[in-house]
Amino acid sequence: MSKRELIDCICEINKSAKPEFLANFPEEDLNAYLEHLMELDLQELAVCC
Repeated sequence: MSKRELIDCICEINKSAKPEFLANFPEEDLNAYLEHLMELDLQELAVCC
């Protein structure tokens, strides 16, 4: 995924995230953060069901 795609995906999950802020981070950090958000999202779904 490109840096732009990572930022877009993060903003989809974390509505309060600002693309301008995220752009300051390297792709590796953004990828790790996205993975973390996706794990949280799955945990939240598990709790809801």
